[in-house]
Amino acid sequence: MIAPCAEERSKRGPAARARLRLLADQRGEARDTGDARPARDTDTEAAEAALVKELAAVLFASFTRKDQREKGEQYLNGLLRTHGRKSIRRIAAAVGGPAAEQSLHHFICSSTWEWMPVREALAAYLEDVRPSRAWVVRSMPIPKAGKQSVGVDRMFDPCLGQAFNGQQAFGVWQASEAFSTPVHWRLRLPDVWVRDAGRRRRAEIPDGIGAQSGEECAAAALLESLSAWRMPVRPVVLHPHISDLPAIIGRFTRAGIPVIAQVADAAAASPLTVRAPALPGYGGGPRSARAILDSVRGLRGPVEWTDLAAPSFDRRTSLAVAVPVGPVHGSYPVGTARAGSYPVRPVLPGPRHAANAVRGGDELVLLGEWADPRQAPVSVWATNMTSVPASALLRLTKLADRTSRDLADVGERVGLKDFEGRSFRGWHRHLTLASTAHAVAALAGRRDHRATGYASRSA
Repeated sequence: MIAPCAEERSKRGPAARARLRLLADQRGEARDTGDARPARDTDTEAAEAALVKELAAVLFASFTRKDQREKGEQYLNGLLRTHGRKSIRRIAAAVGGPAAEQSLHHFICSSTWEWMPVREALAAYLEDVRPSRAWVVRSMPIPKAGKQSVGVDRMFDPCLGQAFNGQQAFGVWQASEAFSTPVHWRLRLPDVWVRDAGRRRRAEIPDGIGAQSGEECAAAALLESLSAWRMPVRPVVLHPHISDLPAIIGRFTRAGIPVIAQVADAAAASPLTVRAPALPGYGGGPRSARAILDSVRGLRGPVEWTDLAAPSFDRRTSLAVAVPVGPVHGSYPVGTARAGSYPVRPVLPGPRHAANAVRGGDELVLLGEWADPRQAPVSVWATNMTSVPASALLRLTKLADRTSRDLADVGERVGLKDFEGRSFRGWHRHLTLASTAHAVAALAGRRDHRATGYASRSA
C-alpha cells in the first residue's frame, strides 16, 4: 500500500483489527438468533460508533487540519443517524443543530480536502479486514427533478431499461459473497455539460474532464483507481451493459487486468468470430453474440450457484456454455467450447496470479446463461479470462447481484443518492463519505453468508 495507508494500518495493529471483526461477528450472531429488533437497535449503534472512530482515524489521516477531521467524523455520523433523505440540512440537525449546517456545507462544497486519498484508504482498510473476491463496476442512476445539479441530463440506463432525468454514476465495489461496499465513483458528464463553459464554471468541473459514453465511464472508473492505488489485482465484473466489446475489454487486457463484461444486446453488440474449429460457425465470418450462442445450445451444461440477491441465499441452477471468440479482425488461435460441466477445477484469479489469467492478443470467451433451456439466454458476458471454466465465470458474475442488493438495502439508506448540491467537488466528497457510511453500516449490521467460497467448489 501507499505509505500513509500502510502507516495507519500498522498503527491499528492486530488487536484493533480483531476488535473490529469481533464487533461485526457479534452483530451477525445476534441476527442469527432470530431475535426481531428494529432496524437501528443499540447493538448496531454501538458497533457503528466504534467503527466510525476506527475508520475516522485511518481515512482522515490525509486531512491537514484538525477541524476537517472533526467535520468528517461529524458528517459520517450524520449519514448514519439521519432518517430520510441525507441533505446537509438534515445531517446538521441530527448531529449539531442549525449552527452546524454552514460549517458542514463548507466542508463538503468548498473545503480543500481531496477525496481520492480517502477512497484509497477506505479500499486498503476493507482489503485488510474483509478481503474481496472481485471488483464490481456498476451503474447507479440518480433521478433528479431539476436540471441544475452537475451532470443532470436525459439519459438511458440499460440496467433500468428506460430513460430517466438525472445523474448517472459508476461505482467501483469491493465484493465477495458475504460483503460488498463501494470505494470509488465516477460521474458521467454528458456532452451538454462538457461543452457549456457557463455550466462548467458554475459546477466547478475541473479542466481535463470530458464527455464519455456510459461504458467508457465505467471502464475509466476502475482503471483510474487501480492505476493510482497499490491494490491487489483481482477479477473485474463490469456490470454496465457493454456494446463495444473489443475496445472496452481490450483496455483491461492491455493493463493485465482480468475482466468479465455484460454484453449490452447480444443481437446488436460488436460482431465476433468463432475461434474453435470444432464449433458451428467457425470460418463463417462475423456473427452476433446471440447467433453464436444459439448455435452451441447443445453444449450447455448445468452450473449451480448461490443467489446473492435472495434473502435466504438460495441455491439455483442455470445452463451455461463458454465459447472462444474474437473480434472481426485479428489472429485466430485455436480454442474449444467449455460447458458448465467442463471437468476442470475452477481457480479464479486471486491477488497473486490474477494477471496470469489474461492472455495477450485479442482472444475472448463468450459466456451464455439460460434459466429456461427453451428460451433466450438470460445473460450474456464476454471475458479475457480464457482459461477459466464456464462454471467459475458464471459464479463470478453473481457478485454483481450482491452489490445490487447492498446498494438497495444499505447504500440508499446511508445517502449514496442524496446529494442535493450542484458542484462537482461537493458531489464527490459526499459520495466518498456516504461510501464510508455504507462500509460502517455493512460491517456493523451485516449477516454473513457462510456458503462455500468459489475456490472450494468443484467445477
